[in-house]
Parts: sequence; structure tokens; C-alpha cells
Amino acid sequence: MRNWLPIHGYQSYMRMRRTGLLRASPPKILALGFFALIALGTLLLYLPISARHPLDLLSAFFMASSAVTITGLAVVDPAIDLTQFGQIVLISLVQLGGLGYVTFAVVSAITLGKRMSLRHQALALEAFNQTSVSKLRQTAFSVLRISLVIEIIAAAILALWWAREYPWPTAIYRGIFHAIAAFNNSGFSLFPNSLAQFVSDPVTVLTITFAIMLGGLGFTVISDIWRKRRWSRLQPYTRIMVLGTVILNLVGFTAIWILEYGNANTLGGLTWDGQALAAWMQTITTRTAGFSTIDVNRMHDSSALIMMLLMFIGGGSLSLSSGIKLGTFIVLLAAARSYIFQRAEVVLLKRAIAPQTVQKALALLLVSAGLVFAGTLIMTIFEKAHFVDILFEVIAAVSTTGLSRGITPSLSGPSQLLLVALMFAGRIGPLTLVYSIATQQRSRVRYPEADFQVG
Repeated sequence: MRNWLPIHGYQSYMRMRRTGLLRASPPKILALGFFALIALGTLLLYLPISARHPLDLLSAFFMASSAVTITGLAVVDPAIDLTQFGQIVLISLVQLGGLGYVTFAVVSAITLGKRMSLRHQALALEAFNQTSVSKLRQTAFSVLRISLVIEIIAAAILALWWAREYPWPTAIYRGIFHAIAAFNNSGFSLFPNSLAQFVSDPVTVLTITFAIMLGGLGFTVISDIWRKRRWSRLQPYTRIMVLGTVILNLVGFTAIWILEYGNANTLGGLTWDGQALAAWMQTITTRTAGFSTIDVNRMHDSSALIMMLLMFIGGGSLSLSSGIKLGTFIVLLAAARSYIFQRAEVVLLKRAIAPQTVQKALALLLVSAGLVFAGTLIMTIFEKAHFVDILFEVIAAVSTTGLSRGITPSLSGPSQLLLVALMFAGRIGPLTLVYSIATQQRSRVRYPEADFQVG
């Protein structure tokens, strides 16, 4: 896996030189595009003007990778170690990586009145997780429009609220930075200890968390809600995603509050409303965002386990979050329920789920779990940290969540490179990664069925 991208990138380049055409699958082009953006970000962050103390190449590469994959894991503190130029580079990489370079390419092509080739259409369909070219134009513009509106509103609220304590230029700059970071589900912050100083600040916490939720809900869901505006008229997928998001957030919120209620190092010293805000923040931020208002390293292992589950599930499809995705998790639950109750079809809200969708969900679960297992195994070889801390770090990387139990800066070089690979795999999607590595072959040969025992 480690050598896949350079090898295939080189092969594609040599083929392009010989034939004049880039014969690569859409997932490969997407992966190469993100890798190119990471390379550019690495060079910019490596410049002396980007950091108060020049970064070494590995640190610049790690930070650029974390920004482009909208993760938020950091080996240096953006608020302390980066200059304003470096911070702008970082948040620009977050914005470009979050919305995807394909969005800008498609919108630019449409704006210039150019017709996209079949290969470019396939590339855009892969990026937007769409099957219809007719919906591509609407989806592309919806992504930009929704993103800019939400980011502007969040930035304005944060700037106005923070202007009470900071000069207007500082408040506006930090408001824009955190609005982009929150909506793109990235955990970078310009305050010491993330957002710890706002642990009991309802305006800051609610603004940040709602931006995270909207970014992780999915553009198709937001667009459907905006157009229909009535629950009965919403698409079944939209209703399932909204219900699933509410239930998962409430379960996580309740579990974290109960488990950390008596912990003097986290929620124990706060008032009841402060505890509610802190528990809410830690629940929402695990949906692959990465902000924190309490010390994650001092949370109980039971709470860390709940957070790892929430990180692994992630947010919605065609959203700015990663993980196996909430839709995948719901389909798997529905499939298990159908099998237990011996139903022939997998049904959600009186709609049958196609067998191919169930197979995709199972494949995504296994590939993601395999990445977590392999990453954890390798990191335990290089590091002497507590097992829970290592597992937490690996799941945070695979799900592109910027949360850490404090071990990221102290990791060895091989472990940091491993995290970069996991973040990259988590960003482009494990299934896309597998599709890129192995050429899909369809056989016309049909085989007889055989009884095979499982369970």
C-alpha cells in the first residue's frame, strides 16, 4: 500500500508521455490530485516564512497531509509554531481538500462553457458519489453554494462574539479560520489547547458543533431539506440520515456525560450546563471533526471507546466527514435485523435496499476494520505508548478525525508516515483505494452454488 501511489503515478505519467493520453481510472486521478495538493502544501509549509521556527520536511509533509485530508492531527501547534502565512496555507489546504479539487474543476469548466469529456464526467461522478451526469451541474454548484453560505454565517457569528475579547481584525481572522475548519470537519485551531477556553461558552460551542454537523450530514441531504422543507416530502435517504444523526448524537452525548460525570479531570469540575456543553462538543467532534474543549487524554477508557466507535462510523455520504459513513452503519444494522427476523429483503422506511448496497457496506466495513487492525499492529511495533492511545490515534487517522490522546507530536518518523498513509486512505475512501489498487474484472462464468457454513 505504501508504494502504490508513486508506482501507479509513474506508470500513468510514462503512459501519458508515450500516447499523449492519461489512461487512469477516476479513483486514481482523484488520488493523484490529492497527492499533488499535499506535495504543494508541503513545499509551502516548508518555506521559512511559514513557521516561526522552520519545519523539517517530515513535519511539513505531515501537516499538509492532515490539512488536505481534513483530519486535524498535528505534530506542531498551528497557533504557536506557524506564522500567519503558514496558518493561511494550512486553512487553504483544508478548504481545497474538503470541497475537493474536482468541485472547483467542474464548476470552472461549466462557467467557461466547456463540455466535459466522458472521462472527466466519470471523474466528477466518482468525486460526488453520483450516478447521473444530469445531476452533476446541480450538485457541483450546490456544494459550493451550501459551503460558502454556512461558512460565512458561522464566521460572522464567531467574529461578532469573539470581538468582545479580541480586536476586530483578530476576531474576524479567527472566526473565518475556525468556521472553515469546523464546516470541513478539520480540528485545527488558533487557540491553545484547541477550544478548551470556551468549554462553557454556549455561543462558541453551539456554532462550532452545528457547523460540524452540517458539514458531516452530506450535501445531498442538506440540499433535499432546503428544497422540500417538509418532512413528508423528503427522500427516504434524507429522513434516515437525519434520524440516524439525531439518535447517534443523543446516545453518544448521554454516554459521555454519564461516564465522565464524576471525572474531576474532565467534566467533574464544571457546572451542569458546562458539563452538557462539554459532553455535546466531544460527541459532535468525534463525527470526524477533531476539536475539543476538555483534555481527551484524561478521559476514561470507557469514554475513549465510545468516541472511537463514533469516529469509526463517521458522517454522511457526500459530506466532509469520513469513517465508514452513517449510511453504511444503518444498512448493516438493517441487514442484521432482516437476517435475525428471517426476512428476504433488507428494508428501511418501507424501501428495499439493493443487495449490491449491502455488499458494498460489508466490504467497506471489512476494509476499514482491516486498515485499523493493520495500522494498530504496525504502530505497536514502533511505539511504547498505551494500547488505547495507539488504537485511538489509528482510528482518528483512518476516520480523518483530528482528535488525539496527546501522542501525535512524540511519534517516531515511521509512525507519522503510517498516519499519513491512513489519513490519505481514509480521505479518498477505503473502497476507492481498493478499486485503485486492483483492476476490477468481471467474469461471465457462472458457478453452481454450494452450502457454506458461517457463524
